[in-house]
Amino acid sequence: MRKFALIVVVALTACLGLSACGKHEEDQSTAQQAQQAPKPTDPSDSKAWGAYLGQIVQNNMQGMRANQPYAYMVTAGLTDDTKAQNDRQLQSVQDTVARGVLPGNLLAFGGPDSTKTADLVIEAFKDAKPGSFKDVIILFIGDKADEQRVTDALKPTGATIRFVQM
Repeated sequence: MRKFALIVVVALTACLGLSACGKHEEDQSTAQQAQQAPKPTDPSDSKAWGAYLGQIVQNNMQGMRANQPYAYMVTAGLTDDTKAQNDRQLQSVQDTVARGVLPGNLLAFGGPDSTKTADLVIEAFKDAKPGSFKDVIILFIGDKADEQRVTDALKPTGATIRFVQM
């Protein structure tokens, strides 16, 4: 009987210890979400922009059934290299749009210059077939001033359009 009581006490202690660990991990996860990186002020700081936009994408993945989102960061295009990078990015998105995207995927677009990001999205989706993005989530991270024109360009595709203001 004593051995049984000892086993029960050890088991309960272990359960309480494990549940406390789970609670601590939940608290850490909640704290990390609350500590979102501030919006970077330097448009050429791609590392800071990547971290900032990455957190926004993570917070807006509900409804996505794919393993990971397609995330596109459009640079400010201040140098010849970043302008070339944006051109390659546009070509990549156009290729993706032409091939199509399976339902349940999420495509996220953001960058330091909302107008350039919106221009890229509009240009990339101009030849998309109506209804070809049904059940695909497209997240546009930008300024309120660009929301409507991006929505107008994407609406015929049938995509679920999400907007997050920077």
